[in-house]
Amino acid sequence: MSVEQPLWRALTAYRVLTMLYAVGLFATAYDEYDRPGVAIVFYVVLFVWTLATLPRVQNAAACTKRFLAADLAVALTGILLTPLAANDQHIQSGGPTLPSIWTAGSVLAYAIKGGWRWAAFASTPVAAANLIERGAPARDTVHNVILVWVASIAIGYVVEVARASERTLARALEIEATTRERERLARDIHDGVLQVLAMVQRRGAVLGGEAGELGRMAGEQEVALRTLVSGGLIPVSRASEDAAEGAVVRAVEEPSYDEDGPVDLRAFLAPYAAAKVSFAEPGAAVLVPRAAAKELAAAVGAALDNVRRHAGEEARAWILVEDEPDEVVVTVRDDGPGIPEGRLAQAEGEGRLGVALSIRGRLRDLGGSAELISVPGQGTEVELKVPKSVKDPRGKAERR
Repeated sequence: MSVEQPLWRALTAYRVLTMLYAVGLFATAYDEYDRPGVAIVFYVVLFVWTLATLPRVQNAAACTKRFLAADLAVALTGILLTPLAANDQHIQSGGPTLPSIWTAGSVLAYAIKGGWRWAAFASTPVAAANLIERGAPARDTVHNVILVWVASIAIGYVVEVARASERTLARALEIEATTRERERLARDIHDGVLQVLAMVQRRGAVLGGEAGELGRMAGEQEVALRTLVSGGLIPVSRASEDAAEGAVVRAVEEPSYDEDGPVDLRAFLAPYAAAKVSFAEPGAAVLVPRAAAKELAAAVGAALDNVRRHAGEEARAWILVEDEPDEVVVTVRDDGPGIPEGRLAQAEGEGRLGVALSIRGRLRDLGGSAELISVPGQGTEVELKVPKSVKDPRGKAERR
């Protein structure tokens, strides 16, 4: 149920009760009216209008702008007719206007419908009409005007806060429902599709040939599907170097973020997960500046290229993301033969600057570091560290 619906119900009751109250005041002070016929005609109109428009104050959709304007016009007319119906003593003594406190119902309808700005707009002509009816800004008149003004604006503000809270609650419930549905789908997929794909991958590897190719493709699909159902990440689109050999390419769009705000590093690294590349990530978002995320992703790509080129197609690799208080650490490890001692220096001397530029150079430009550890026969580990406050490679300071 809408949080504002009880307010509409209260307003409906308020309009009926205050209409009866206004008629009762007139009856008890009948002698103070020089032209009671004017007052009687107005109260007949007020009675019919109040009862006829009860459906209009049932909810926000029925309470249109045209109705609000007409309702306020009825209240203002009653206030301005008071000097014509009542005698001077009634006016000077601060007697009630013809609509009395029924007028506040018209202003409250504005407040519930449109918030505090609408309430302030409706209160202004009511205040002016009361001052005109009295002829001078008397203390009690000013007091009543200010009271209606402040009360209507306060109620309008409360309505706006209630609506914002309702939207937040609805969004939270939507997220909860989506999460539960994803978990249910993940269970169903894990019990069915993922197990079938894993079995096809294993059997294909045993049979070899075309069956082996089919198994490799099934493995790629398994990783893609597992990434989708487990974390809900939307990875960056990437043209796989293995596309020509039949690997699956996931063509999805890069996540949309504020151009100057932080982005989730996990979304930039998730595309590198494959049949032989495992991706381990924290449960929460790893926020870094956009430039740092792109450079880190490029450095990880360069490290994986080296694994494929030097460790062979059968080598496995692991990507680990760690979100430390002051820095982000990304580790790329493989189970290849390792790098012989002195091979990196020899490669740089021969003009091969993949590690020097593609990895260490990128991290250096970000104010971070890249450490390469390799033991012959035990694989290679590349550790990339970037501080939370990093340098923009284009020359501007960029902070998380």
